[in-house]
Amino acid sequence: MRTVGIKASGFWMGTIYCVLAALAWAIIGPVSRVCFEEGMDPASVAFWRMAVSGLCFLVHALLRGGLKAGGRDLASMVLFGAVNVSIVILSLQISIQKSGGAIAIILMFTAPAWVAFFSRILFHEAINSAKLTALLLAMAGTTLVCLSGGSLGGEVSYVGLACGLLSGFTYAFQFLFFAWYKDRYSTQALFALTFLPAAAVLFFFAHLGPMSLHAAGALFVLSFVSTYVSYYWYGQSLRYLSPVQAAILGNLEPVVSTLLCWWLWNENFSLIGWIGCALVIGSVLLLTLRK
Repeated sequence: MRTVGIKASGFWMGTIYCVLAALAWAIIGPVSRVCFEEGMDPASVAFWRMAVSGLCFLVHALLRGGLKAGGRDLASMVLFGAVNVSIVILSLQISIQKSGGAIAIILMFTAPAWVAFFSRILFHEAINSAKLTALLLAMAGTTLVCLSGGSLGGEVSYVGLACGLLSGFTYAFQFLFFAWYKDRYSTQALFALTFLPAAAVLFFFAHLGPMSLHAAGALFVLSFVSTYVSYYWYGQSLRYLSPVQAAILGNLEPVVSTLLCWWLWNENFSLIGWIGCALVIGSVLLLTLRK
């Protein structure tokens, strides 16, 4: 009985961490749009986001005992950051600029389907009927949102849609990669060793120069709150939850982000888009209430 209680406690601790991370991620779309309104380009926003948060994680790791990674593991983290993380962050920022913050975040959350697929292959994680139903609800909701035509109105940007789907596909590998290393390295060390290489790659695409006070403030929120703090919470959640559980709970992010973009930037969906958001919420409730 004590073991069951400990497992249940761990699940709810992981759920709290994951939900907090999702809420912090939810402001990425609205805050990124502030940067774009102030004249910044997607690559510059992506660079500063990774550079500032990566430095925060580096300081955090050094204060807590160092990075303690070497050899093949260090090479894997640096390579993963330089390739995967840079693609996720840059493609997401392009999608936000071209298609709107709401639809960009939701397209990114095609990730749970890919996570479930690769978790089955790499971790041999069973997909029971409840998980399968939750995944189907989440993906059905995402599909309806995509078919609604976007959140900016006007002509559909196929570049924005493609970048949103690319961010979702590549983002799925982060759940699996960090789950693989979570028991050997601290959360702060993992993100320091992947975010800083991503920033190094993005530096070559960024157009750095003077920025307004509003842009600087938005970048601070985007880098510190929506990246450093949120990714730390996310990393902690993976110590208690499976990759599929974390992916489904993370679907709170596009729902909250959609509502914020509607409220702050007047981004809107048609009826089927809002139905899609409701299905995503249903998938989260199905997973948590089952536990």
